[in-house]
Order: sequence, then structure tokens, then C-alpha cells
Amino acid sequence: MAATLAACSFVKAEACTNVIISSGASADGSVLVSYAADSHYLYGELYYHPAADHPAGSMLKIYDWDTNRYLGEIEQVPHTYQTVGNMNEHQLIITETTWGGREELMDRRGIIDYGSLIYITLQRARTAREAIQIIVDLANKYGYASEGETFSIADKKEAWIMEIVGKGMNMRNGVNKDKGIVWVAMKVPDGAICAHANQARIGKFPLNDPDNCLYAKDVISLARRKGYFDGQDEDFSFKKAYCPLDFGAARGCDARAWSAFDILCDGWFSYYDENRTPVVRDAYSYLDYVMGHNLENDFPLFVYPRRKITVKNVADVMRDHFEGTPMDLSQDIGAGGNALPYRWRPMEFTFDEKTYVNERAIATQQTGFWMVGQARTYVPDVVGGILWFGTDDAATSYLTPIYTSTTKVPDCFKVGNGDLLHYSPTSSFWINNRISNACYKMYNVMAPHVRSRADAFEIEQMEHATHSVDSMAVVLYNQVVVKLQKKLASNSDGLISRKPYAKVVKYVTDYTVKTAQTQFQAWSALEEELLVKFIDGNVKPQNPDGSFIHSEYSTGVPAKVEWPGYTELWKETVAQEHGPVIQVPEK
Repeated sequence: MAATLAACSFVKAEACTNVIISSGASADGSVLVSYAADSHYLYGELYYHPAADHPAGSMLKIYDWDTNRYLGEIEQVPHTYQTVGNMNEHQLIITETTWGGREELMDRRGIIDYGSLIYITLQRARTAREAIQIIVDLANKYGYASEGETFSIADKKEAWIMEIVGKGMNMRNGVNKDKGIVWVAMKVPDGAICAHANQARIGKFPLNDPDNCLYAKDVISLARRKGYFDGQDEDFSFKKAYCPLDFGAARGCDARAWSAFDILCDGWFSYYDENRTPVVRDAYSYLDYVMGHNLENDFPLFVYPRRKITVKNVADVMRDHFEGTPMDLSQDIGAGGNALPYRWRPMEFTFDEKTYVNERAIATQQTGFWMVGQARTYVPDVVGGILWFGTDDAATSYLTPIYTSTTKVPDCFKVGNGDLLHYSPTSSFWINNRISNACYKMYNVMAPHVRSRADAFEIEQMEHATHSVDSMAVVLYNQVVVKLQKKLASNSDGLISRKPYAKVVKYVTDYTVKTAQTQFQAWSALEEELLVKFIDGNVKPQNPDGSFIHSEYSTGVPAKVEWPGYTELWKETVAQEHGPVIQVPEK
């Protein structure tokens, strides 16, 4: 989601995180893209647009994704593809993080905002390369209305990272001569992974390698004209020119991308330097950079993990709070007495004339929705795309499978089922907020209880259930293919049904809706269980089947109540700060 304009500001309260896994780096050959859509103004719901045909001359009204402000209208195309969230029927995935950049590059007359670029392009493109060109064409034709942006763009074969920024306002006779964008897109090498989090990541890039790198013809010349760069073309760095780095960008943004790499690469960054020489470095050798102390010690754009990455691995990365690092949010007194790994906004505070930061981890309280898109070549498109979708804080919520050929959205995710100012008891977003906010009061005790339930559901779905669904769906698909082949062989004009795979679609739709709604009901019951189990700081023990252990005299009275107390750090700090008042006299 959008961050404040200009990278020099540390306060990036609305900020997102993406992780990209190429096919060669994933355990099953999938291309994976994760996304946390973080904003204090975004409601978690699942956007759905069925495929459609449009009459000649149709126009499409454009509304800013962040504010819903009307921006204008553009020409509609004759046919648009079905989209579910941030994926489409062809398994194309597009997500984003915003980095602001240079304020003077904003086009305040532009019609296309970054959100519209995502969802319009998903309706028009079949592949990642097509999507890149459509994004460029839309922004250049209608004007780009947003800030600097990084997109993750992936299909079932390729994954790309693309960075764009406007050209500013150069008005002549009422026309902006600089309408459009400068941009660069780099293919994630097969076997590698990438991550970005509200800071431009593409530095130097190859100028003569169109198979792996595409860019605007004026991306360097505009920087020269604006005074951002004056060296040789081969030394040009996109991020240095258009998104200059500072302490806040490293600490509040790149630190999240580094942490994702650290987790998925088990502490070792393997990559190729500018001379294509293989390099292996300890992740902690970049710690001074991500903490904002040495901005020259930048870490690479792509790294190669030593193990294959699963969907569950990526989902769990999105739950990171910098655990085990010096930035671990649970390990200072700011975490309170129950190791809460969150800090409420603002993201910095001043005390005794000095300014301090509140860490910004991947998992955050203000997530609207989050996802892992999975694009697969080993099953047909009608079965292949799965959007693992969830709402609110990733650390205490779950992902459920949404097959991208579904024709229905589960009620708990439907657009209009509640909003940020209107509670809905049937909304996934609201039940996840009830659970996460309950956990915040006694995090180190309650969150593990919730996480165990999310893990059990995700493991069952990711490692077992969807494989069975895939197998059955492919059987249905193959039955249709045989029938179509026979029909085409006996039909000289080659006409077939427009919806030959209806049974396949119905099968995966039914599974999608049933699974999401069943898990929603389970999560609603979990919220009630949390209330009973942890009320007033007590912890009531349970039997293996989940029932509460009651006394021998009454089924309504607990057999015992446990009191977990506070962390040792909290005890030490309180004793030091308030000891003389509360100390118990020695006998």
C-alpha cells in the first residue's frame, strides 16, 4: 500500500512486503509471490471480476485504490479476463510495495493510480511480460497518478520485479510533456528469490539483455535532465537516482526484505556479483546496513536459497517480527510484560531531545489482507492457480486456498461484508481482528495457541488437501479433453461449448467456498475459546480434545487456573524503576 511521499521520511505507516520465489527455487516448481497489503485505511476483502466482453467504445471509470477518489476514465478493451484478488485465470500474479521517491516526479493530473494498474492489468494480460508492457502503455497514455512503486509480476513460468516512477509536471499549453513513467524490470533468475518492502531495490541493471531486463528508453536521460545522475550509462543505478536511501528507508523498509532472505536462506546469502562471480556471505554481514548505520553495505537484489521453498515457508516468512535478531520486537521493554512484538504508531518517538524508532517488521497490526499466490505449470490453468488468502495480522490469522477459476467468493471475504467503520459478524477481517487484538493483551501466552491452529489448518491444506483436489480436478479436466477431441474430430466447423470445463470449475469453486467458510466458523469458535480460556489473565487448561478440565464437583468450574506471569525483562525493569515502592520487606 501507499507510503508517505519521499523516501527520506521514516514514517511509512502504510507499508507492504513482497517475497518472490522463482520456479527453480520452489519445492514443487511453482512460482510464488507473497503480499501483505498493509494500511490503516484498507479493509480486508477479496476482489472478484468475472471474465467479460465489452461493446466497442466502452469506457472504464478509474478510482484511486487508496482513497476511492474519482480520477477519470479510460478506454475499455473488448475482453477482460477473470481476476480473483491479485491473480487472474491465467495464473498471472501482480502485487506491490510503494516507496514514494522524489516528490517532484508526481503527476498530479494522471488518471492511472498504482492500484488500478494492478487490477486493470490482471484483466488484460496473460503473462508477466505482457503485464509489464500493459503497465507501461497505460501509465504513458493516461498519466501515472501515484508515487514510486515496485511491482512483483509473475506467471507460471517467470517472475519479475518492476519499478516505476512518474516523470513530474512539465506543462506546455495545458499539456504535461512529461506524462508517463520511467521504469525498469528485471527477471528473477531461475533458482533465485527476491523481496522488496517500500524501498526501490533495482540498482545497476544490464543495458543489453532484453531476455532478463527491460527498461524505459529515457530512464537514464530523465535522471540526467533532472540532475539525479551524471556518470556513465553503465554506472546508472535506478534506486540511487529515483529513490535515494536514508536511515529510515534501510531500517524501516529494506530490513524486512533482508529478514525474509535471512529466514529463507538459513542465514547465508548466495548470489552473483557484477562480474558474475559467485559470492556467499553471512546474512549478519549486512546487519549494519539494515539497521541504518552503514548505507554503503547494501545486500543483493537476488539470492539463491540452499533448500527448496514451500508455500508454507513463504506464508511463515510473512509472520516475521525480526525474531532472533537485534531488532526482535519481543525482546525490549517496549514489548511489555508479555513480549508483544508490535509497536503502535507513530513509528518514531522523541524523549529527552533524542529521536528513536519503533521497528517495522513484516508482520504488522494494520494488514488489510495478505496472500501467497501460487502459479503452477504441472496442472492446467483451470486448476493451477491458487491464491492462498487471509485477512488482518498474518501472525495470528490463516491462509485458505482460493482456486483462481472459482466463480464464487466465500461470504466471509465478499466485498461489502462490513468495512472499517461497520462491524460484520460474518466477515473474516473482523473475526481475525477480534482474535489478534485479544492476543495483543497477553501475546506470548495466547498467540502460540492461535498460531498452532493456523499451522495445523495450513499444513493440512498445503501439503495434503489441495493435492487431492488437484488430482480429482485433473481427472475431470481430462475427461472433458477426451470429449472435446472426439467432438472436434466429428465436427467440421470446430465449434465447441464456450464453457467446456464447467464441471472442473464447479468442483474447485465448491471446495474453495466450503473450505473458507468452514475455517471461518472454526475461527469464530476459536475467538470464543480464547475468551473463556484466557479471561482476566487466567489460563484454563484443556484436554487433548479441546474441552476444558473441570473440577470434580462441577462442569462449570475449572479444576485449576494457571497464572503465567510476566517476562523476566519486565520484572527486572519494574523492580529497578519502582522497586522501593513495591518491594516486600524481608522477614
